[in-house]
Amino acid sequence: MTSSKALFIHGAGDIQISDFIPDSPTDTEVMVNVAAVGVCGSDLHYYKDGGIGGATIQSPFIPGHEFAAYVTQDIPEMDIQLGELVAVDPASPCHACEWCVRGYHNLCPKVSFIGAPPFNGAMTNALPVPKKSLIKLPQGINAEQGAMLEPLGVCIHAIDLAKPKLMESIAVIGCGGIGLGIIQLLVKTGCHHIIAIDPQDHRTAKALSIGANAAGASIDAVNDATNYRGCDLVIEASNSPDGMGDAIMAAAIGGRVVLVGIPDGDTYTPFPAAQARRRGLDVRFSRRMGDVYDRAIALVHHNHIDVDTLITHRFSVEDSESAFKLQVNNAPSLIKSMILPNQTGSH
Repeated sequence: MTSSKALFIHGAGDIQISDFIPDSPTDTEVMVNVAAVGVCGSDLHYYKDGGIGGATIQSPFIPGHEFAAYVTQDIPEMDIQLGELVAVDPASPCHACEWCVRGYHNLCPKVSFIGAPPFNGAMTNALPVPKKSLIKLPQGINAEQGAMLEPLGVCIHAIDLAKPKLMESIAVIGCGGIGLGIIQLLVKTGCHHIIAIDPQDHRTAKALSIGANAAGASIDAVNDATNYRGCDLVIEASNSPDGMGDAIMAAAIGGRVVLVGIPDGDTYTPFPAAQARRRGLDVRFSRRMGDVYDRAIALVHHNHIDVDTLITHRFSVEDSESAFKLQVNNAPSLIKSMILPNQTGSH
């Protein structure tokens, strides 16, 4: 492979665009040319905090796990042809541990995950990926939509855990790409009492445009909409350390809380334990996704979910540092940034 450019995170606050020559693929891998890769909240945590929990940056690595790419050879056993656009599942669980055997592939402690240190990701022109990670796409799904399938899968998994019910009140805290995707899915399931919470006006405006019934900058909007009763279901998808406490305070007695977001600093702000205990809440934590790609593809392919409306900014690899800085600084109008290798400029 010839040298190309890649975005490397060296540590907290340290991004560098450098030359990169990917390793040659093994017999179980294929080289792919990256068509589009989304900037995820977890990518931002690597940039802001230098890691997430035990996944810390020990040496410079390339982030990017939400991506679609073009294959560089025929793969007859998968009915994939040279040059075909595919999505790539970034997770390779071991399929042998207790948790994999029980069906919790997303919780596998031995998982290899593209774009999480020490494994390089897709914010570059090309990289080798396992053939088994390729997701064949139907005609009509473009590169950006293919890259959005992974975050949509995270939304689907959160909904699976939440088990929303018709006519119950629901709060969604955090209206980035994940929160807004969750709102679209809630609307699709027939929920019509959805309150969107986000401090950025353009994000709550987007939430209202895609089906939320009320919105506000804080959980005061939940109190206003429910007369201080709280919501039957709260789904938290923010990056705020206050997220868990806000979710609990927004929940009604006997309610359910699903925590999807990763807090800055990997720490929740302390909150009064009595507030959770006296509500008798059912609290679930959501990590990545289960086996949901088929549903994600069907939702996009049949126009049930509009992932295009969430993409607001696009960058080349050479200018991709701007994507991180704009998002960290809560740039007005930004929801989802997409990096498009082999293209130049930003818009």
